[in-house]
Amino acid sequence: MADDFAQLAPETLAVVGGRPERTPGSPVGPGIELSSTYLQPGDIDPQLPLYGRNHNATWAGLEAVVGGLEGAADGAVSFASGMAAGTALLELIPRGARLAIGATSYNTMLALAQQRAERGDLVLSTVDVADLAAVRAVLGEVDWLHLESPTNPLLEVADLPAICAAARAAGVRVSVDNTFATPLLQNPLAAGADVVLHSATKYLAGHSDVLLGVLVTRDAGLLEAIRSHRTLTGGIPGPFEAWLALRGVRTLAVRLDRAQQSAAVLAGRLAGHPAVRRVRYPGLESDPGHEVATRTMRGFGAMVAIELADQASADALTRAVRLWIPATSLGGVESLLERRRRIPSEPPGVPQSLVRLSVGLEDVEDLWTDLERALARD
Repeated sequence: MADDFAQLAPETLAVVGGRPERTPGSPVGPGIELSSTYLQPGDIDPQLPLYGRNHNATWAGLEAVVGGLEGAADGAVSFASGMAAGTALLELIPRGARLAIGATSYNTMLALAQQRAERGDLVLSTVDVADLAAVRAVLGEVDWLHLESPTNPLLEVADLPAICAAARAAGVRVSVDNTFATPLLQNPLAAGADVVLHSATKYLAGHSDVLLGVLVTRDAGLLEAIRSHRTLTGGIPGPFEAWLALRGVRTLAVRLDRAQQSAAVLAGRLAGHPAVRRVRYPGLESDPGHEVATRTMRGFGAMVAIELADQASADALTRAVRLWIPATSLGGVESLLERRRRIPSEPPGVPQSLVRLSVGLEDVEDLWTDLERALARD
């Protein structure tokens, strides 16, 4: 059956992966394994569970599905949060190595990398990941490249196949945060990346009710280091959270499809609204990332960013909406929006007037009516 699963479409794998063995009387879905320790009399058998910091069957189901979706069925490791996974990722970089990170990456990941640089763990530089020439130039000066695509919150698109090919030729490791695209829209490992990061809090879990992170790799050495880091530092996911995330993954395809369709409609209408100075969405032909996204991704996602006249206008929009929820995070069934520069650690390259929209599953006409009314009040 495992060989059969390798041939399944991702939308099918999200539904069928990580389930119990098909034996008479077995449950259709996995249960929640709540145990801090496991029975092992006598000598320790490394093939069997021993302690709750090393193993949990509920994690294993989630990891099997996410790993399978990213093309590394046995290569996923789950963590207590996206940043717990991000911390484990930075631990893979040898002490004193040179790291280049996307200049407008997720602010907390940037802050963590800066902290590591300030204490001498690594040498840090930033790069515009949407500028292929700039990325190629920096590859000759670094040992590791970490990027997002599309980026958070500017929705810049990196040419992952070209970047990974250049990095491999230069002997540079590449890690990619695939949270916005999800494994359904692109697979960085297939493009040549070494490690993929997911904040499973977002689209994978999909219901704004858990914090989880996942790292995925095909490299046996990196996988061993990631698992060792989790065991030694204890950044493990709770079984209940892992179960919720696994349940969320089952509907990822239909959720993303609906949200993506609505995002395209809203982006097009917002582009024609007089109060909107700029719409950032790779699905628009006018977007700088459209050509690369069309060539390298299987869809444009459900995140949209707009720029208004100024900070006051952006703040007014977030106060005026009634259906959209003014809150941070993204990827849930509900539509959220946020002026990102209200967060002190947000990169200075993010405009003060930018509002990030995470399009959910509500009726698109209701979402548009709410936005249109809120923009008119500005």
